[in-house]
Amino acid sequence: MPVVIDSAEKHGFLRCMEKTQQNNKLPLAGLRVLDLATFVAGPFSAAILAEFGAEVIKIEQPGGGDPLRKFGTPSPNGDGYTWLSEQRNKRSVTLDLRKPVGADIFKRLVKSADVCCENFRPGTLEKWGLGPDVLKAVNPRLVLLRISGYGQTGPYKDRPGFARIAHAFGGLTYLTGEPGGPPLTPGSTSLADYISGLYGALGIMLSLRAREETGQGQEIDVALYESIFRVLDEMAPLYAANGFVRPRLGLGTANVCPHGHFECGDGEWVAIACTSDKMWVRMAEVLDRPELGPDERYKTAAKRVANRDDVDGLVSAFTLSMPRDKVMAACVTGDVPAAPVYSIADIFKDPQYKARQTLVTVDDETAGEITVPNVLPRLSETPGRINHLGPALGDGIQAIYGDELGFTDEELAELKRDGVI
Repeated sequence: MPVVIDSAEKHGFLRCMEKTQQNNKLPLAGLRVLDLATFVAGPFSAAILAEFGAEVIKIEQPGGGDPLRKFGTPSPNGDGYTWLSEQRNKRSVTLDLRKPVGADIFKRLVKSADVCCENFRPGTLEKWGLGPDVLKAVNPRLVLLRISGYGQTGPYKDRPGFARIAHAFGGLTYLTGEPGGPPLTPGSTSLADYISGLYGALGIMLSLRAREETGQGQEIDVALYESIFRVLDEMAPLYAANGFVRPRLGLGTANVCPHGHFECGDGEWVAIACTSDKMWVRMAEVLDRPELGPDERYKTAAKRVANRDDVDGLVSAFTLSMPRDKVMAACVTGDVPAAPVYSIADIFKDPQYKARQTLVTVDDETAGEITVPNVLPRLSETPGRINHLGPALGDGIQAIYGDELGFTDEELAELKRDGVI
């Protein structure tokens, strides 16, 4: 289904689409992916591959399918908006892997697959007789992505885990909140899912590259908490070196200042980030206090951090003296890194988002026009694309089970009666 272009100003995206249409062979064309995973992390890995040409077969439980279908706000077709956005470009089949017949059908699919994504608790595939050793015997070239809360090994591997749990266990939640206050939700409760999905997609591409040399697939083990822990900058080496435990800093940031969120005179907020001494000099000019740039109290990052309250007070006095648009204009003119703290409503109106087509509207057959985030990353010669949004439950059964695997209509009806599909 085509992306709806609502303005002739969107030349870049139109050129991108034209180039894609001229070169239909996307980077991952010919790659077949079996997506057994549920909710966000594993399916996000598969969706990234699907955006760049991989054929992704979403394998769901008969009856209700992936629980993500009904998670969050329902769209006009009954499936949730998260489902429609994050399961883009996939086909759906239903299959109960717990039944021997279902497991046998899955093995037939594995024979022609390049990648399989799963995020069950460790040992689940093995319990169903579909562990890595079995799948490798069926197809030695298969790359198996396994995402779980705590990974496939260790004393906690059998515990259930979701993104919020990973944020807590991975160290991020501890940092979020006001000094002396309770730990707060670090923005999105799905951050660990999306970061793990990115690591999963990266692991798949690395494994496929290795397969070119070895001819063999391999397992990829991604733990949700490790994806969070990996992005916590200097915290691990610093603690190992001197035992320092970073506290909650509220609106501020460790090691640099001013570097936080500041309220404006109209009640809106801006983010300002002076990460170097040169940027502080620019900030002093914006404050109309150029003498503060070389001031001995503030001239280095360490001194500004030591006088954080004073520095933040100077910036706050400035931002509170005028509305946000004027604060932003002053910062942009002064080349100080700053951005408005946006709501989703602000995002939909911003010209930068429009110019880069960060949001696109897809005309879905059953849900109507749905606006979703566009494909990332942006490739100049073989850009990805959104062909359609999350599929209807079982929309690929006839093509995959009937046309490809050769099941007759009568056999498919029997499999459905038996709860296999």
